Amino acid sequence: MEYAKKTGWIEVICGSMFSGKTEELIRRMRRVQFAQRSLAIFKPKIDTRYSVEEVVSHDAKSIKSITVSCSAEILEHTLAGGVEVIGIDEAQFLDNGIIEVAQTLANQGVRVIIAGLDTDFRGIPFGPMPYLMAIAEYVTKEHAICVHCGDLANHSHRLTKSDKIVELGEKDIYEPVCRHCFNKLRKKNAD
Repeated sequence: MEYAKKTGWIEVICGSMFSGKTEELIRRMRRVQFAQRSLAIFKPKIDTRYSVEEVVSHDAKSIKSITVSCSAEILEHTLAGGVEVIGIDEAQFLDNGIIEVAQTLANQGVRVIIAGLDTDFRGIPFGPMPYLMAIAEYVTKEHAICVHCGDLANHSHRLTKSDKIVELGEKDIYEPVCRHCFNKLRKKNAD
């Protein structure tokens, strides 16, 4: 008796704000659509910046999605099976259960593509993202351009004085900066 090998895996797309993470997720999911594979795309309910029903990049590319309040809902939506590729945007906003959800789906033969911030505004690993990066077969780190010096930016500098870890915003609240400028700005703000 011959068995068909059904291989799943996890891909993580990470980086700072304005680095193109969501744009890359949408690009990969569009290729899945073009290949006529079954897919589902999820985003946390908290992310209402551009649309409630779509994953939208900063440059206005979009794709239909399902909003979830917690990671367990992703499994509920995919229990019937048949989904070959799952996309998840803004994973840093999901609970740590997303780690097990991603593992479960990949073990069932699903390709899981996850995008999210790897660090928060303080430069500290954000939510479940470091764990997802550790278990992923593929990790892509995207970079923005530092708005202060033009080097590669890997930090999301917050322009407001808020200490809340999660604060939704765009260019009015965040800017991409390189390591050097990030450290300089953090020191200046501490003084």
